[in-house]
Amino acid sequence: MSSTTSARAVADIDEGLVLATVTIGVPPERVFRALTSDEIVKWWGSDQVYRVTNWTSDLRVGGTWRSEGKGADGAPFSVEGEYLEIDPPHKLVQTWSYDWGERHVTKLTYQLQPTSEGTKLTVRHEGFKDRPDACGSHSQGWEAVLNWLANYLTDKG
Repeated sequence: MSSTTSARAVADIDEGLVLATVTIGVPPERVFRALTSDEIVKWWGSDQVYRVTNWTSDLRVGGTWRSEGKGADGAPFSVEGEYLEIDPPHKLVQTWSYDWGERHVTKLTYQLQPTSEGTKLTVRHEGFKDRPDACGSHSQGWEAVLNWLANYLTDKG
């Protein structure tokens, strides 16, 4: 396993959802751990955009998670939610609510499929109906996030 593809994301503005995928040359267990542990502070972000600096999580159905960080301009931000479904290393479903703009709650689903190359990770982020700007910006954001994850796991996996 060593093949990694660049992330691709598509926003369906009418449906208010984002679909993003990437293939990462490591096993699903490794990807799942990187998505659900404080390891997130090592890979989620870049100094040119924003960086997560703190992660807390109670990884159980009904448990909560929260990430905090700083934008490129130094402005603080946070994103938080609740775990709805946990099926390691295949699926993770959680709510997602960010503090820039209004605290609108969306739903995020990670699907991890083993492949001969490693893991195909698909992200479905829904709940952007009638919010086309947020839907489009999250599409761009997920491409960046999945590329950060893939680069981290294949460099340090």
